[in-house]
Amino acid sequence: MLKKFTVQNYKGFKDAISIDFSKYRDYKFNSHVINNGLLTKAVIYGKNATGKTNFGLALFDITLHLVDKQQSPHEYINYLNAASVESSASFEYIFLLDNTEVSYRYKKKNANKLDFEELYIGENKVYSYSYTAKRGDFENLELVDASSLQVPTDEMSISVLRYIKNNTVQEKKSILSQLFYFVEHMLWFRSLGDNEYIGYKNGIDFIMERIIKDDKLSDYERFLNDMEIPLKLELRTDITGKGTIYAKFSDKYLNFWEIASNGTKALTLFYYWSQKFSDISFLFIDEFDAFYHTEISEVILKKLTESKLGQALVTTHNTGIMSNNFMRPDSYFILSKNKLTPLSDCTERELREGHNLEKMYRNGEFL
Repeated sequence: MLKKFTVQNYKGFKDAISIDFSKYRDYKFNSHVINNGLLTKAVIYGKNATGKTNFGLALFDITLHLVDKQQSPHEYINYLNAASVESSASFEYIFLLDNTEVSYRYKKKNANKLDFEELYIGENKVYSYSYTAKRGDFENLELVDASSLQVPTDEMSISVLRYIKNNTVQEKKSILSQLFYFVEHMLWFRSLGDNEYIGYKNGIDFIMERIIKDDKLSDYERFLNDMEIPLKLELRTDITGKGTIYAKFSDKYLNFWEIASNGTKALTLFYYWSQKFSDISFLFIDEFDAFYHTEISEVILKKLTESKLGQALVTTHNTGIMSNNFMRPDSYFILSKNKLTPLSDCTERELREGHNLEKMYRNGEFL
């Protein structure tokens, strides 16, 4: 699991900004969002242009150079902070793997060009390497079962960490295997527009076709009905002879996707990815409820918090779900002035389960 993440000099973040999943209060309610000593579900609020989207992209930068998963290169244009004189962006991921703290730090000049990289297991440095100087310290590679590996420092063109993983035999439960499993199973997606995603897998998947192929039509119809969209769906053959999902209205059938609202399409996208939740290590949904009515947002948030997801972080503008009915004050974050702060740290008042968090927020309590 991810314990802490910090980024600096990336897009709008000139100064370092962090999220620490190990810092939470001793609230006695909604403890299901805490697992293994870490916060596992959280919501980020922030005004427009404060960096909610960019923070999520920063979190998923690690997938660009460590694994071969889906990428969205256009999201990583204008990589460095325009007001900074620094030549690289800095990233630090602190993982908790089998109760062992693993720190992975690197610097990049752009999305595809590493400048520096280092790995620590506990207090012990495994290696460090400068891509500019083409020098590194590899004295403790035995900590990742790579003591006999010779790293070609003069011609290193990929991540050293990836090189080690690709050129050693790792046990399934080894630290390196667990770290790569986590990164390989990270997923970022947004509910705006098309099925744009980063990480987890590769390629374009047509959602309606996948629902048909996986024989999930009845389950999908039930999901929509639970969201108070009372449609009856049937699989029929269209004029090209292709199996297509239709909505039935008395004695008429209409192509479902052609008549679906933006909200229904956003729910469909959520349904599609929810089939993978038990296999996802870290989920980030940008503007997760942009097309939802507040009541639907509440249902979806509840599904997320009660899911088998490893960790999930979502962004929203909807203060209607800022409630202790779903989560806790330490799991709602406000992004402002280059700081990401939980509600529990935004006030001197002792927050309790009975407090109306939304009302307090609207009254300016959380500054």
